Amino acid sequence: MRKYLMAGVLVWLPLGVTVLVINFLINTFDQVLLLLPNEYRPDNLLGLHIPGFGLLMTLVVILSTGVIAANYFGERLVDIWEMLLGKIPLVRSIYSAVKQVTEAFVGSEQSFQKAYLMEYPRIGVWTIAFQTSTKMGEAQCKTGVRSLVNVFVPTTPNPTSGFFLMVPEKDLIPLEMTVEQALKMVISGGVVVPEMGEHDCQQDKVAKEVSA
Repeated sequence: MRKYLMAGVLVWLPLGVTVLVINFLINTFDQVLLLLPNEYRPDNLLGLHIPGFGLLMTLVVILSTGVIAANYFGERLVDIWEMLLGKIPLVRSIYSAVKQVTEAFVGSEQSFQKAYLMEYPRIGVWTIAFQTSTKMGEAQCKTGVRSLVNVFVPTTPNPTSGFFLMVPEKDLIPLEMTVEQALKMVISGGVVVPEMGEHDCQQDKVAKEVSA
């Protein structure tokens, strides 16, 4: 009974959570339609309610904004907009912080492009770290280490929090698994482990023995 019960839970729980999350997102984005005048709302124009129309409208607005902001004149408008927001004390702090975090996770081409294995928080204990940048700045230069990598060590099960570390490249072991696979492993607390062929594992062991 316990075996069958757990098998049923593993089928229905992820499905139920997925449905609830999608339903929440659709209902949330549908509230965007309330910004339109009553006579221009899809429900009144078409005579029926279409779930998810607000999500479609939000995507159109985001894409349109991106097209405008990506050209020269759009960039100037964004600069003027940010300059105006920068003059408002409370808004300036919130806006700049959110923008920096967004650029770090979305706008940077280097962010979370590679997963590493590193010894942390002490020698003999291993964890997964993600490369965020290899650029040399003041902090990196003053350490005297020629090859220093900026890495982010996420916490489990919430990967949005964690620790920022600057680690010598020689102390990092590159992983063959993708960033998505490594994130799944972190979020699951090690329950979800990406498959690795036995032959590949044997090759790694031989390589370690040779290097030792």
